[in-house]
Amino acid sequence: MQKETNTLNVLNYPVYKLDLNQLNGTKKLLINTINQYSFCIAEKDTKFKEALLQSDVLLPDGIGIVAAAKFINKEKITKIAGADLHAYFLEKLDKESGSCFYMGSSESTLVKIKKRLHKEFPNIKVGTYSPPFKPEFNTEDNTAILEAVNSFSPDVLFVAMTAPKQEKWSYQFKNELNTQYICSIGAVFDFYAGTITRPSKFWQNLGLEWLGRLLKEPKRMWKRYIYYGFVFAGHLVKHKFKKN
Repeated sequence: MQKETNTLNVLNYPVYKLDLNQLNGTKKLLINTINQYSFCIAEKDTKFKEALLQSDVLLPDGIGIVAAAKFINKEKITKIAGADLHAYFLEKLDKESGSCFYMGSSESTLVKIKKRLHKEFPNIKVGTYSPPFKPEFNTEDNTAILEAVNSFSPDVLFVAMTAPKQEKWSYQFKNELNTQYICSIGAVFDFYAGTITRPSKFWQNLGLEWLGRLLKEPKRMWKRYIYYGFVFAGHLVKHKFKKN
């Protein structure tokens, strides 16, 4: 079983521990990410937790999860961000003349993504859909989204509606989506479009990408990284003592 051989049980979540090149693409894969913030939210949101637990691949997107693996499991895993997953598939699809579909974000952001994609990866066929901006989609919304994706039939579907909405939606409609890979990648749409600047390699290589984002957007990010940082630390300590 892929989950048994390719994952590490971190805080009771099956976190992927291998390289992206070792993804098993013989079946449809639902790929999500987990970080300290999503872990804390999932502990209070049962549907979100179920969506993460039922991921075919759950990537360690955050230094908190990497630290948890070392602190609790005494194992080293490598952080794989949503942006890393996105870059991996674009390189792969360009070589294979494949296709991808971006579902989420605004129409203006999607136009910028397509423009950059055509320039950097000309061999990729790309489709997009900007869903209504609302807390929950109704039946008509979901039908329109599914029709847009399935009529295009992409090799890879990228979904960005922020957590936990994107993970819940992807899990709910996994079996109805005509694609090989479903990837919930949140802010990556904005990073690639250039509407939000991702912290530089300097911050990334230090394991401090979160700090780079916090310094750029303190009002929006302080709770995610500071408040939930302490909440996550509490979970780590509690889990460590329970395990011992």
